[in-house]
Amino acid sequence: MTDSTTTLPVSASPLEAANERVRKSLAHGSWVQPTESGPFTPGSRPAYLLRAEFTVQDLQPAWLTATAHGMYEVFINGARVDQDELKPGFSSYRRRLPAQRYDVGRLLRQGLNVVGVILSDGWFRGRHGFERRADGFGTETGVLLSIETGAGPIAVSGADWLSRESWIQAADLMDGQREDRRLYDAEWADVGADLSAWQPVAVTGSGAANPSRLVAEDRPPIRRIETLPPRETTWNADGSVVVDFGQNINGWVRLSTLGPCGTQLTLKHGEHMAGDGQVNTDHLRAFRFSDRTLLEAGQIDQVTSNGAAGDVFEPRHTTHGFRYVQIDGYPEPMDLGIEAVVVHSDLPRAGRFITSDEELAALHDSVEWSFRGNACGVPSDCPQRERSGFTGDWQVFVETASRMFDVVDFSRSWLRDLATDQWADGRVPTVIPNPAGDAPSGIAFEDMSAGSAGWGDAAVLVPWELWRRTGDASILAESFPAMQRWVDFAAGAAAAGRHPDRVASRPDARPHEQYLWDTGFHFGEWLEPGVTPNPDPRTDHGIVATAFLHRSAHLLALTADVLDKRDAAERYRSIAAGALGAWREEYLLGNGKLAVDSQATYTRALAFGLLPENQRAAAAAHLAHLVEAAGNTVGTGFLSTGQLLPALADHGQAAAAMRLLRSHQSPSWLAMLDRGATTMWEWWNGVDGTKVSGSLNHYSKGAVASFLHTHVAGLRLPSEPSIDDAGGRLILIEPVAIGTLATAEAHLDFPVGRASVAWSQRGETAEITVIVPHRAALRLPDGTTRTLSKGTHTIHTDITAQRGA
Repeated sequence: MTDSTTTLPVSASPLEAANERVRKSLAHGSWVQPTESGPFTPGSRPAYLLRAEFTVQDLQPAWLTATAHGMYEVFINGARVDQDELKPGFSSYRRRLPAQRYDVGRLLRQGLNVVGVILSDGWFRGRHGFERRADGFGTETGVLLSIETGAGPIAVSGADWLSRESWIQAADLMDGQREDRRLYDAEWADVGADLSAWQPVAVTGSGAANPSRLVAEDRPPIRRIETLPPRETTWNADGSVVVDFGQNINGWVRLSTLGPCGTQLTLKHGEHMAGDGQVNTDHLRAFRFSDRTLLEAGQIDQVTSNGAAGDVFEPRHTTHGFRYVQIDGYPEPMDLGIEAVVVHSDLPRAGRFITSDEELAALHDSVEWSFRGNACGVPSDCPQRERSGFTGDWQVFVETASRMFDVVDFSRSWLRDLATDQWADGRVPTVIPNPAGDAPSGIAFEDMSAGSAGWGDAAVLVPWELWRRTGDASILAESFPAMQRWVDFAAGAAAAGRHPDRVASRPDARPHEQYLWDTGFHFGEWLEPGVTPNPDPRTDHGIVATAFLHRSAHLLALTADVLDKRDAAERYRSIAAGALGAWREEYLLGNGKLAVDSQATYTRALAFGLLPENQRAAAAAHLAHLVEAAGNTVGTGFLSTGQLLPALADHGQAAAAMRLLRSHQSPSWLAMLDRGATTMWEWWNGVDGTKVSGSLNHYSKGAVASFLHTHVAGLRLPSEPSIDDAGGRLILIEPVAIGTLATAEAHLDFPVGRASVAWSQRGETAEITVIVPHRAALRLPDGTTRTLSKGTHTIHTDITAQRGA
């Protein structure tokens, strides 16, 4: 059905047209705010009901456009308008407030109609972030809504609306949801509801005011994706019941057995079980930066039963990261009628990896579940603790995610928030969307950490990866100003100061030091095994920061080439060369040896091309030695773990990479799975005996899954493609696991079509089948190469050369 309610210029882009449509629709309405009876403590604020009656003379196609300060659901004549959840999602609300638009003609009836809204705090006013602060974007919730036909609006939010508290007595994304089902009114959003307890709303502004911040939804909606049945249910002697769903997820529990009227059930959600058979959330407790005071973990729902048959508790105004739920309050053991509801952004499938190796298949599965748990409107770091869009997390994982799902629109929306929240001096806050917006928050640690290398570089690395994946230069064009501002900031920071230790040891600066970024706060490699995290701004992280300055400046120069910005290309090529020279002067000892002898440092040097070509083989051999000396365990942290195996395999150490991939010694990926992980952990030793540390659903270390696609199966893309090669127009086929595994395959969808590689071992021969959407370059285990044209190709090759790798 064509939406003809707004006439738009033919020249408008689809996004501009959608934005204009939203703004014109919502200009008819006013912001309405419920009458609150509080004040309530943040985390314990109720959800409110808002409603209005309107008359329809003639039934015809109609559309609803709505958004909120808070989280909302819309009903017409008692029926829910859509199946999208957690609307309007998480965004930089001050300057980018998404609005959703739905066809609602089927729900209207001739004569009197009712539109109703359930409104809660959501990300706008609720608690979120490491310190669980509330009121990040405002202190008052509100709704802006319009229903229109081709003839114009037939219902808009305004002074005729009414409001009251709902049966949802508390709703918070972190703390949880509390309901008294005895207060539920099935007719609240329909004709005939009892309106005696309803009060007028407050009109707080016109929908036509500040229209530029109203934007059409530009990312896949958040939805209920699937449900999981209990894997195991245990009734404890104290009367509590613990349900294990067998998988760590993001979402909530749907409960259809609530007990007799007045029964109060408390549901505690967590990722781990304590030794006493209770759900443990202590490892999820964060703290205040100022005084290290521990904060509650939250993730607790409560429901009071109304005793009605068929009544269901489904807390759609919160989410939890959990595998287990502990329920207290049942008067006796009974059939629970329980299922876990998996909730995340409804991302289209883009690719898959399949192998006969059950351990690697389980590893890939756990990585995919970890990402699914963190793809909830924005790419978050974890679904249970801070739940924030950390820049570093996404820049290390976006390539891996794109191998599984189409994350282009999901990422572009987030990049728009990044550009919105970028500081005037080019710094990128650690968290996007940033509650403080594009300026300091006044929280010392948050403000200090803005501009950390490897985190702020998401401004460059994420759009580059999206372009590499799609070949769509508009992604680079839109992100180019933010990319420039970031690299200009980093280059300026490098030139502006010298680390005090360097000044003490070498009072006179050398010329290369203008490109040596050794000042300011940086997280550094972060969470390397055996290294205590030390977020001290006095630490010299120059070997990390200067490497990222080179990498981002280099990719920005290539971006300028794609966009035909010649002056910019030369400028950033000069910065990249300067940073590369500074890095080599300070940290390259010669013969492939580096000043800092760690897996992370050698990995980054190889991945970023920091070493002269004649020293790369020696450096890779030393990296393999470091891995072997550590007992075939991983020694990298946050930034370089996903680059470790490719750095080895791409420089003559494929056998070492495969040994590490399949190692069960801790720390390693399979050791994580051996200890019960179903998602990736924040800490390598997240579960160590009875000790639990950090989040058990942090996808960054799962970036290893890219290696399964690109090297085990062998489906790769050029790292720095030309304009003619990007977006799958050139694929590289080079499997390194032939002779180690029995079978592996991967496919990936591109704008030009699907690419796939499938290989299997038969005796001393491997059969490789490749589907090429445009053209491909194939490298066989014996070192020979072939050029493949569009179509399907089957190749047989001797595996003995691969075994000798």
